[in-house]
Amino acid sequence: MSLNESLGVYLNDHLAGAATGTELAEKLRSKYHSPPMAEDLSSLVADISEDRATLEGLMEALGIDKSRMKQAAGWVIEKLTWLKMSSRLTGSPELTRLLEMETLSLGIEGKLAMWRALKAIAGADARLAGTDFDRLIDRARQQRKRLEPHRLEAAAGAFVP
Repeated sequence: MSLNESLGVYLNDHLAGAATGTELAEKLRSKYHSPPMAEDLSSLVADISEDRATLEGLMEALGIDKSRMKQAAGWVIEKLTWLKMSSRLTGSPELTRLLEMETLSLGIEGKLAMWRALKAIAGADARLAGTDFDRLIDRARQQRKRLEPHRLEAAAGAFVP
């Protein structure tokens, strides 16, 4: 497998994750309306959508086609995740909220790891050189920071009597 093919597999996996993350953030925004959480989730939806567009632009610049199979697999996984996080299966809306927040948090961590990996190889590939990976890394950190209080609040709701 060539370097570009390996990078294509890697970026398509992250693109599928970005699609799932976008849908999850949008569903959470429509589900939770308390003022601080709703504002943070709205901001996350915008940021995650922008990050996804940035990733798609990078893939285009690198000549990497989007994998329809990985996009479809990501869609199926997202639907199964929602089924798994159903209050009927978890037994608790509070536990469901915690699982939702943690799933989104893990997605952001994965994106952060991707931006760091791409920054590490940017010097070896001129097509990546113009991308401000420091800004993308910082934005992912800020997304995680905005989500964390809501995740911890959900943990308290799920586990503290």
